Amino acid sequence: MLVHFMPSSTVVVAMLVICLVMVLAFEATNGFHDSSNAVATVIYTQSLKPAQAVVWSGLMNFIGVMVGGISVAYALVEILPPDVLTPPDGAPAVPMLVSIFAAALFWNILTWAFAIPNSSSHCIIGSLIGVAAADALLKARSVTQGVDWKQIVTVLKGLAVSPILGLVFAGGMYAILRLVVRRGHLFEAPKEGEPPAWWLRGLLILTCTTVSFSHGTNDGQKSIGLIMLTIIGLLPAAYALNPEASNQMTQLSQNAAAAIPLIQRYGDDVKDEALKSATLLQHAGPQLATEAQELKDKQEADPQQSVVRPQLRGAVYDVLSELKHVGEVSGASAADKAQASDLLKKMAPPVQYAPWWVRVLSALCLGIGTMIGYKRVVRTLGERLGRQHMTPGQGLSAELVGSVLIGTAGFTGLPVSTTHIITSGIAGTMIAGGQGVQGGVLTRIALTWIVTLPVTIFLSACLFYVLANPRF
Repeated sequence: MLVHFMPSSTVVVAMLVICLVMVLAFEATNGFHDSSNAVATVIYTQSLKPAQAVVWSGLMNFIGVMVGGISVAYALVEILPPDVLTPPDGAPAVPMLVSIFAAALFWNILTWAFAIPNSSSHCIIGSLIGVAAADALLKARSVTQGVDWKQIVTVLKGLAVSPILGLVFAGGMYAILRLVVRRGHLFEAPKEGEPPAWWLRGLLILTCTTVSFSHGTNDGQKSIGLIMLTIIGLLPAAYALNPEASNQMTQLSQNAAAAIPLIQRYGDDVKDEALKSATLLQHAGPQLATEAQELKDKQEADPQQSVVRPQLRGAVYDVLSELKHVGEVSGASAADKAQASDLLKKMAPPVQYAPWWVRVLSALCLGIGTMIGYKRVVRTLGERLGRQHMTPGQGLSAELVGSVLIGTAGFTGLPVSTTHIITSGIAGTMIAGGQGVQGGVLTRIALTWIVTLPVTIFLSACLFYVLANPRF
C-alpha cells in the first residue's frame, strides 16, 4: 500500500512524523508499566511522596539511559532483516515503523487500562518478529531463513529466565531476612500516613534508585534504535551514517573486501544480494572518504546525498547480516568465525549509533509516562498480588534483586523485562513470607505475559503485510 508513494512525498513524510509520535508514545507507555515498578515500593510504603518518587526515578532513568550504551537497542533492531531496516531503493521504512509501533502501543495501553503489569519488551519484540515473518512471506522466503531465529532465541532466553531468577532470588533473600532479623519494621505492612523508620526509608529509596538506574540502562535503550530508524527516515542526509565514526567509514571498503570470501563460502539464500552490497562498498572508497569527511565536518549535505547515504547504510546492513550468519554456520572454521566477528565489530559503528539528544528524548518520555500512569501498577503490586499487603522487607528484597539482574543484563546487551523481574520478585517474597499470592490476579498477569508475544506478532505481521504489499 505505502510502497506506491515516492520516498519524498507528503504522505510518506507525514507518516514518518506520525511514527515518531507513536514511538515516543510507546516509550511513555513503557513508563506506565516498567518505570512504575521502580517507584512502587517507595510510594506504597510512603518512603517518598508520589511526586518525589517519580521525579527521582525519572532522573535515575535519565542517567541510566545516558551511560547504558546502545547494545540492547540494536540487539532488538537486528531482529529485522536488512531490506526492512533500510530498503534498497533508499525509501523510508514506513510500513515497518507503523506496524511495530501501532501493535506494541495498542497492547501496552490495553493492558495498562486493566492495571495488569505487562512487559513492554515483549510488546516490541513480538512486533519485530511479526514484521520479519511477514517480510519473509512477501518475498516468498522460508520463514526459517527469513527470520533471524538465533537472535530471537537469544533475546527470548533472557526474557524467559530473568523472571524465574527474580522469583527465586528475591524469595530467598526475604527468607534470609526473616531468619536473621525475625521481626520489626521490615515485616510490618505500611500504615496510612506513617512512613517507615528512617534507616528503612533510606534503604527503600536506595533500592528504588538502583532499579530506576538499571531500568534506564536496559529498557531505556529499547526505543532508541526505533527512534533512530524514524529519524533516519525523516532526515536521511543527516542521520543515515554516524558522524562520529568517520575512521571506521573510511575502512568500510577494505573490510567489505575481506568479507566477500566469507560470504561466498557460508552465505545463506540472500548471499547474492549481500555480495552485491559488499562489492559496492569495496569500490566506493573515494565516495566513503567524502561521506566521512562531510559528516565529520558536519557540513550541509548535498541534496543528492539523501539517497546515497541510506543506500550505503543498507549495503552495510546486508554485509553485517551475512557476517552474523557465518558465526552461526556449523561448518565454518574457528578462524573464519573469528574473522567474521572481528569484521562485524569494525563495520557496525557507522550504522549503529545514537546521538545524545535521542537518549535524552527516550529518557524524558520514560519519565513522563511514569508520572502519568504509575498509580494503577503500584496498587496492583502493593495490594493485589499477595493475599496480604506488601511489607517494606518484601519490596526491598524484590527491588535489590531486580536492580542487579536488570543492570547486569543492560551492560551485557541482553534485553530483559523490568515488569517481569519485579513482579516475580514480589511474588517470590509473598511465597517466602507465607502470605501466598492471589491466584486470580497472578493468573491474569501470567496469561497476559503468555499472549503478549502471539498477539503483537499477529497484529504487526498483518499490518506490515498490507502496508508493504505492492498488490494493495
